[in-house]
Parts: sequence; structure tokens; C-alpha cells
Amino acid sequence: MQKNIFISVIIFFLLFTNIILSQKIIIDHNCTNIKKIPESAITKAKNDLHIAYGHTSHGSQLITGMNNLDKFMGGTGLYLWSDGVEENKLDIDDYFVSGDLGNPDFETWESRTRKYLNNSNNLDVNVVIWSWCGEVSWASESNINTYLNLMNQLEIDYPNVKFVYMTGHSDGTGESGNLHIRNQQIRNYCITNNKVLYDFYDIECYDPDGNYFGDKFVNDNCDYDSNGDGSRDGNWAKEWQNSHTEGVDWYQCSSAHSQPLNANQKAYAAWWLWARLSGWNGITSVDSQNKKLGIKFELSQNYPNPFNPTTNIKFSIVKNSNVKLDIFNALGEHIKTLVDNYYSPGNYITIWNGKNDFGNKVNSGVYIYRLTTNYFVESKQMVLIK
Repeated sequence: MQKNIFISVIIFFLLFTNIILSQKIIIDHNCTNIKKIPESAITKAKNDLHIAYGHTSHGSQLITGMNNLDKFMGGTGLYLWSDGVEENKLDIDDYFVSGDLGNPDFETWESRTRKYLNNSNNLDVNVVIWSWCGEVSWASESNINTYLNLMNQLEIDYPNVKFVYMTGHSDGTGESGNLHIRNQQIRNYCITNNKVLYDFYDIECYDPDGNYFGDKFVNDNCDYDSNGDGSRDGNWAKEWQNSHTEGVDWYQCSSAHSQPLNANQKAYAAWWLWARLSGWNGITSVDSQNKKLGIKFELSQNYPNPFNPTTNIKFSIVKNSNVKLDIFNALGEHIKTLVDNYYSPGNYITIWNGKNDFGNKVNSGVYIYRLTTNYFVESKQMVLIK
């Protein structure tokens, strides 16, 4: 009996190791500096990718932001796209079928995707990305699991196509709202299973300077509660636009239900996504130089891992910053806040004892730990075995 348990643990550990060695791509607010993307990676994306994008109004922010981007970047033609194959442009079949991930229901998008991919006219399509409208706000855990399972099966059935997962837009309900919890469910699934995620929600929770508004009841228009009195009296996008130069720091574009800066950020992140999907590793020249100098924000792999009963989590801070370190289970449910404080630069270690915020021991399984600072967000996974 003990031998069988030991073998099961070893098999589980090997499977887990294989998972973490495979690649995941998480596109969030850390991926909005378009100037860090090498020109060669942009060109390669235009040469390699044929994208099918399904969305309704909120999802259009990516496209409307991309429409005016090339002009803003100097009009060189580097950031041009077309709805159909054209030389030196990124091919996107925009609105490739009607609806979104929750419209008309939580499943129809999948059958429409299959019908589209099975059409011989679409054999060149190698990226499929769907967005939500407002449906995540009222989606149940089961609804999101349906979405995740359908996406996973599509990946199995169409191995030559990259499927991009997405979170839902902000709705003003804050960190305790259903939207935030369901988005965390999607995010944790993608991290645990090494998927490709365009984190729509995360992108609109931060301004370009890295200031976080997700805890201030931010909504899709970028309105937020500045002083905690329950009234949204600020707008991070308008404030940033007003304090910066139009045409230099940001550009005008249509942004459904929101502000131009929000669509700017979505467009920058979209090109980061296209570049990553075409093979760019996401490492910039600035990242490389900082790494050589030993200067970087970093969340290390916990040790020991797997663990029982405690494990150490190390993180490094290079700028004064608010720091949170949270534990989630594989379903996206919040388990424990290990760190929530202001930190100066340095290396830090904290210990998790396998208990939740109420002091109760949690079950064996895979857990996500997520470090959030004013400038950096990263998540990793660990295994508790009893």
C-alpha cells in the first residue's frame, strides 16, 4: 500500500514537472511597452500568423487601438494589419464569426469555431482568439469551467492552431466581486496548465506607470473610487491622458465603452501577444542588461517543492513598492494572503504553512502563488502533498 502511494506521488511529481517545463504565455499590463518588442519579432508575426478574432464591442478595443497605432509610431508600416492576406501586413479575420464567449450562450462560440476551422478556405488560420463582453460578471464557476474545458478540447483537436484564452473586462465590483474571482479562475487555470492568456482585465486595472486600480472598484470606462467613499470620482485613463501629451505619449482612437488610452494599452499588448506567438521569448534588451547586473523584480520557485508541511517563497524587490503575495487554489479561489505591505529594495523570504486565512489546513493539491507589486506581477505553482 505504501509502495503504491509512493509510486503515485512520483508519477504526480513527474507530470507536474513536465507541466512547468512547458511554455505558457501570459499577456498582461507588464506587456504594454510596445517599444520593447524587437522590430524583427513584429515582422515575423506578420509573416507567420493568420489570426481569427471573435468578439463583440468590448473586444473591439484591440482592433480599434491597432487601427491608429502605426500612424502614432511614425507611419513606417511596421504595425499595419489587414482583414485578409496583404503583403507586409498582419492577417486578422476580424469578427470571423458572430458572437463572443458568452453570446448567445457559453457554448455556441465553440461549435462556430469548429465549423470555421473545418472550412477548407481557412486552412491557413493558426491563431484563434475570442473575447468576452460582460458575461464573466455573472458567470458561475461551472460556466467558466465549461469555457476552459471547451478551449482545452479545441487545442487537442486542432494541434496546429494556437488558442488564446481571455479574461473579462472590469465592471466596478472590485476584488471581492464575482468578476474578479472568475477572472482569477481563468488566470490560474492558464498558469497551471501552461496556456496562452490575454489578460484583458489585468491590463485595464493599471495605468501606464504601473499604478493599480483593481482594488478601487475600477470599471470598464476606467472610472475608480479614489478615496474609498464608495463613489467612483476618478478616471485613471483621463487623468493620465491629461497629464501627458497627445500624439507623443498616447493617441486618439475609438475605444468601445472606455477611453482611448485603454485601447492604446490593449493594442500594445496585442502586438506583444502576436510577437510571442510567432516565437519571440519576451526578453527585452533592458531585461537582459538588468539580469547581467543582478537587478530585477523576481519571484522564485518555492522550496521545497512538493512540500509538507511548510515551504519557503523568496522574492526580490528593486524599487520601493507595495507588495502582495497571495495563494490561490487551482480553481482560482483565494486561500491565503502571505504578504501585504510596503517594501524597500531587497531580497525577502516568507513561509507558507499550508493553512488558509482562517488558520485551517488545506488539502493536498496544486496551488498558485502570485506576487503583485506596483511594477511587476508574476505567478508560479507549487504542490502540497500530505
